Amino acid sequence: MRRILILGGTTEARRLAERLAERRDLAVTLSLAGRTANPAAQPVPVRIGGFGGADGLAAHLATERIDALIDATHPYAAIISANAAQAAAAAGVPLLALRRPAWVAVAGDRWIEVDDAPAAVQSLGAAPRRVFLALGRNEIAAFVSAPQHFYLVRSVDPVEPPLRVPHARYVTGRGPFGQADDRALLMTHGIDIVVSKNSGGDATYGKIAAARALGVAVILLRRPALPDVAAVATIEEALAWIDLKRMDHAGAPCAEREV
Repeated sequence: MRRILILGGTTEARRLAERLAERRDLAVTLSLAGRTANPAAQPVPVRIGGFGGADGLAAHLATERIDALIDATHPYAAIISANAAQAAAAAGVPLLALRRPAWVAVAGDRWIEVDDAPAAVQSLGAAPRRVFLALGRNEIAAFVSAPQHFYLVRSVDPVEPPLRVPHARYVTGRGPFGQADDRALLMTHGIDIVVSKNSGGDATYGKIAAARALGVAVILLRRPALPDVAAVATIEEALAWIDLKRMDHAGAPCAEREV
């Protein structure tokens, strides 16, 4: 059996694990960072917690005799992706990044693209606004510097401690979030601007479509630079890569195949 380690926390990681779970030629483990208190059920054995940086991950790859590493983390998990690239190179383990394509603006979108959360705060301006923060807990901390705004914060787990601002409301939920539900959410709270990462995929696109339908502006944090490694955009391509590496491992001829 070949041993596959998937660095996950995304819908794509779970779906890939589902496709691999019943394969008897593979032993698949899904690694989660442990940032979510109650992670969704997974179809393969799960490892929770960090590795101790690139060196720790490299040691894990060697100790567990991992044959292939799949980086299916969030597009904004730049540190984890960098550690994966460094560790795979050090351990001599093939690495594939499963990266979902970014959203692309269409007619009706009112996007303001910025580099990071502090830049998003500046883009809100001085006048009070009603802001939907669709960001992680690390990013929303920057908005404490602009307490004049009303903030609607959505997260998987409750935000503890809450933001030190006078006007904030919190909702919890796990995607996917549809356009109709997100449109109702924006209207109920009188939201006039959305702040989001350009996460890509369908699970959280509802707020983007809802903002477009309502004529609401969206501030998007640009994606960080990621390591230059072998990468695919779909689960089918990832499965083909795994099979190609399996043939390499078995010594079968595969020089003319490309993924």
